[in-house]
Amino acid sequence: MTKRVLACLVTLLMTLSVLVSCAENPEGIKGQNTENTGAATYPSDTSPEPEISQPVDPSDDETIPEDTLPAETVPQESLPEIGTDPGGFGQIFSIAELKELDSTKKGYGPGAQVDGSNRPLGAITLQERYGEYDAYFIAPDDGALYLTFDEGYENGYTSTILDVLKEKNVKAVFFVTLSYCKKNPNLVRRMIDEGHAVGNHSVSHLSMPTLSVETMIDEVMVLHDYVLENFDYEMHLFRPPMGEYSKQSLAVLQYLGYKTVEWSFAYADYDTANQMDPDKAYAKVVGAAHGGGIFLLHAVSKTNTEILGDVIDEFQRQGYNLALFS
Repeated sequence: MTKRVLACLVTLLMTLSVLVSCAENPEGIKGQNTENTGAATYPSDTSPEPEISQPVDPSDDETIPEDTLPAETVPQESLPEIGTDPGGFGQIFSIAELKELDSTKKGYGPGAQVDGSNRPLGAITLQERYGEYDAYFIAPDDGALYLTFDEGYENGYTSTILDVLKEKNVKAVFFVTLSYCKKNPNLVRRMIDEGHAVGNHSVSHLSMPTLSVETMIDEVMVLHDYVLENFDYEMHLFRPPMGEYSKQSLAVLQYLGYKTVEWSFAYADYDTANQMDPDKAYAKVVGAAHGGGIFLLHAVSKTNTEILGDVIDEFQRQGYNLALFS
């Protein structure tokens, strides 16, 4: 009996001790429970990113805080919400996952070998390999052919090129840089007003795969926002400077809601001091015609300007529909 009484007294004293402790520190037990159960509450700025349907490494379940960019360079509201699919495309990664993708720089050229339809085998192979990133090295072989012009700077020919396109009732994509837009607003406005597509060629014309994810986003979105603000036009096509890319850079563009547009034909037309003879250039361009062809022409080229009308006529004579890439 004595042992039972002593046990009861000990239990009573322990209970009184706990009650006194709670009275002195009412948050003590609450804090301890939160810590021990693992049900941590994340502050709003360090919440874990939502699950992504196709993570880089499915075995990696580490929670990584969301990356943010300086508001003065790329406004946060301009960026798609992490984990969403801004363009309805394939794989969409978070910022943290983008940083884990292969950033190895790859140069690009469609190669000289073609299939029975004159379509470059190199472009076809890369289309199959990277199409899931909404990248286009060549379009489907449906009888259409696409004209695109790169506009790194103005050399006095774009107005004539636009005249020819208007006369032939053909639409094209013009890939512009930030400096081009600032120096040639009337030409950019004309491109838009006449139904052409204006594409993003980056702010500074740097090799995208050599940049950090944050800098790549800057290179795209600063120009994107400038064109939207000054021309009320929203771009969704991107041509990588020099055609250089990596798996990471393609995924960054897809994350931003862009299609990456390479090409299935180009030639050395960009050297203004060494222009190809017009007859030779004409034969080279029209001889490369193929269904789904994405033709890259530089608008600084005097030769391109001279032969454009005849090139369009020959493409159409061969039965191709000159369509606007979108």
